[in-house]
Amino acid sequence: MSEISDAIQAKCLAFGDRIIKLNDYLLKEAANAKPAYKVVKGKRVYEKSVPVYLQSVSNLCNQLLRAGTSIGANNAEATGAISKADFKSKSYIALKEARESLYWIDLLHRNGYLTDEQYRSIYADAEELVKVLTHRCKKLDNVGGSEK
Repeated sequence: MSEISDAIQAKCLAFGDRIIKLNDYLLKEAANAKPAYKVVKGKRVYEKSVPVYLQSVSNLCNQLLRAGTSIGANNAEATGAISKADFKSKSYIALKEARESLYWIDLLHRNGYLTDEQYRSIYADAEELVKVLTHRCKKLDNVGGSEK
């Protein structure tokens, strides 16, 4: 791998780490917001399925977790590509996943699951990945250039 590819993969891994920690944090916060049980005939009955109040944040977190960790996986696939076309394809998929992550981060913030400070921090990291991957993809579109 080149120094550039190593640096991009390090950013992807660091972002993936942040996404995993954010996912765990948001789900814990949501679970602590309301009890995971209901009272039936004076007794606590613990719910076995995901309570309704957790479904939204759980679904949003799952989407962000999948997209945010997929960036690094696709970038790793790109660096191990068997052809220039494969490298280009995987690079574009990594870029698409980075852009999708921005969307899920926006939704989490708009719906009050992320504070302004959390939003700015994680959004900036995702945006940086989008910029780096966009630059790579533009280079690949120019006369068959490659970082590989």
